[in-house]
Amino acid sequence: MDRGWVGEQLVEAAQHGDREAISAIIDGAHPHVRRFAQHLCASSADTEDAAQEALIILYRKIGTLRAATAIASWMFRIVRNECLRRTRYLLDRGPQIGPAVPDAVASAEDEVLRRLDTDQLTQAISALPDLQRRVLIMRDVLGYPGHATAVALGLSTAAMKSQLHRARAAIRHSLNP
Repeated sequence: MDRGWVGEQLVEAAQHGDREAISAIIDGAHPHVRRFAQHLCASSADTEDAAQEALIILYRKIGTLRAATAIASWMFRIVRNECLRRTRYLLDRGPQIGPAVPDAVASAEDEVLRRLDTDQLTQAISALPDLQRRVLIMRDVLGYPGHATAVALGLSTAAMKSQLHRARAAIRHSLNP
């Protein structure tokens, strides 16, 4: 990562409330945060939302950062967590055709198993290569048509289907070793 956008003195000034320093850090961080979010998030809308959320958290909590030199890893951890949170939300919600109807009251044991399955699935999806993850989420989670997914990702329909097949196979292998 290019560390030229932030220096230790700039971070320390921002931590002490210097508005110009905070503004400079946010302006410098934005392209890096956005690029990182593009690799982790399922859609361009999630990319933008995760990047904005990370910058808001940076603005609000820069004073709590213990080591000024750790700002890049801190920011990327925030982006990663935000992308994972958004993916978990989509997975928990599932395909929505009409208004969500709450399930019957499940036992605590069923709820723990459901959450465990969701966490394992989220980790398996996160481990996929970028293109496979995007194809899988667009098709299987968001429900985009195949042609629309291919066009959005700049692929032929055949290449999109191939990536989707590989992603599904990797998920199956990850969940059932």
